[in-house]
This record gives sequence, C-alpha cells and structure tokens, in this order.
Amino acid sequence: MKNPIDDLLAEKGVLLADGATGTNLFNMGLASGEAPELWNESDPEKIAALHQNFVDAGADIILTNSFGGTRHRLKLHHAQDRVHELNKRAAEIARNVADKAGRKVIVAGSVGPTGELLQPLGAMTYDEAVEAFAEQIRGLKDGGAEIAWIETMSAPDEAKAAAEAAIKVGMPYTYTFSFDTAGRSMMGLAPKDVHHVADGLAEKAVAVGANCGVGASDILSSLLDMTVEKPDATVIVKGNCGIPEFRGTEIHYSGTPELMSDYVRLAVDSGAKIIGGCCGTSFAHLAAMRKALDSHVKQERPTVETIVGRIGPLRNKTADQSGSGQNAGEGRRRRRG
Repeated sequence: MKNPIDDLLAEKGVLLADGATGTNLFNMGLASGEAPELWNESDPEKIAALHQNFVDAGADIILTNSFGGTRHRLKLHHAQDRVHELNKRAAEIARNVADKAGRKVIVAGSVGPTGELLQPLGAMTYDEAVEAFAEQIRGLKDGGAEIAWIETMSAPDEAKAAAEAAIKVGMPYTYTFSFDTAGRSMMGLAPKDVHHVADGLAEKAVAVGANCGVGASDILSSLLDMTVEKPDATVIVKGNCGIPEFRGTEIHYSGTPELMSDYVRLAVDSGAKIIGGCCGTSFAHLAAMRKALDSHVKQERPTVETIVGRIGPLRNKTADQSGSGQNAGEGRRRRRG
C-alpha cells in the first residue's frame, strides 16, 4: 500500500499533526450533543475553515471530521444509513484544503471507537466491528483520505478490528490509544504493549501511539514507555492542551502556547515522530507548536522528573512509577477534541 507518512517523514524527520476538532467546532457554534459529522453536509464551509486554519498554522497532517462516523455512533443521530456519504464528504472537504496548501499535507481519515463493547463483554462480534469500520473507511477512501487514522481507542480487539477493516478496504493505517486509566487504556492496555495490537494482520501499522488521555505530562510519560524498547518506531503522540477544568458549564484547558511548545520539544526528545494536539488545542497553540518543532534540535531523552518539572504534575500516576522512563505510565474519552 502507498504510504504517505513514511515519504514525508523521510523529508522532514518529524511531522506535526493538527489540533482539536471538537473544541474548535464548539467555538464555531456546534451545540453540545450535536454530531460534528452532520456539519460535513450542513456547514461544510466551517469544516473547511477548521482544516484551513490548521494548515495555516503549519500542520503536516489534517484529520477528517469523521471521528464518530461508524453506523453505531451515527445511529445516535438517526444517520446510520448515511455512513458512506458523510465520511466521503468529510474526506472531500479535507482533501480540497490539502490540495490547495502549496506543500504536502496528508489527509488522514479519522476513525474513532464505535461506542460498543465487543464480545464477551458486549454484544458486538469482532467480524461485525470489522464490517462497521470497513463501511466507514470505504467512504473516507472514496473521498480522498490517504490513510486510516484510528484513534482514541481503549480496547485492543476493537483497534485490531479497525486495522483489519483498513486492510480490507486497501488503506494504510495508524492507531492510537487513550491511556487515561491509571496509566493504561480503559480496557487495560499498557503503553509499552501498543506496538503489538495488530500482530498477525496482513499489513503492519504505519505508526502507533497515544492521543487524548489526561494531560500533557501523562501522555509524555506514556510516550517514554512506548519508545524505550522501540526507539526507532514511528510513534504518534497527540496530547490534550494541558488539564481540562470546568468553569461553570464550560470546559477550559490549562495549556498555554508556551506549554504546548515545550510539550513538542519533550516529545521530540522522547522519540515521537508525529506530534499533534488533542482536546483544547487551538490554531494558536498549533502555530506555536510548529515554531517550536522547526527550531528544536533533539536533546537527551528526558526522565519523568524532567517532564514534570517543565510541564507540570502527572494526573494519572500509578503506584509503580519509578520516574526512570522505563515503567512510567504503565499501571475514554469517546469524542476527540
């Protein structure tokens, strides 16, 4: 399969992925409980503006507005029969922006969890999950997405089903987990084990890693675990913009552009090859992250203590963390951004 990420990595060394989808769409008027995917048809100009602002901020990879694009998620909005058209449209909007960028910008088809539990914990079979993801990914491919970007996963079997679906459709794929439960995913996956989720499939992942979770320090701690035994692996880290906190009925994120810039430097030093922002990450944050990435020369691998000293305390610390970076971070959010 053609792999745009490896080609661009060979040119640039480290890539910058985009920032938050949900946070920025809420700022554009998306109502709480409304499906962002429906905006691909009702408000395409706002989705195009989202992508354009991230491209203008320096993103090398933009994610389609399709995180909840499986029939199981769209069923909550009575749109389960519109999977192909909504995902195709999501990719078309992003493709149009990328093609006008004047430089290479990769269009990644965002694929989030179905919201269902697979057997034996739930009713969905593995094969049903594969088919649901394939239906979505087929639409993304038809709209011009270049890679299936499987994200915010917590269950290894669900991530593997999505990966198998991408292979079935004929797309290269990446996957990321949210390590938000005592340093593991909600279903118990440790960061160091993320590399083996798709073992046995016909095609390997282009990249693996982490997104969302708790705060920047926690995801960097997970990154240390993911790179300690595989320092040359292509690892993604797409952390939240600081720590979320409620102010009345609204969620605010503590991360400043300065904090997110230092997060980028530490991510590079810790071995990440693809770095972006998740919940709370604005266009201004991403522009600062681009500047930090372009000016940074890789330094010595940090310890957890170094990360905490520069970024702030861990919010998800496990009892066995030694601070050495060897075991740090071992021990869902359901909507990206």
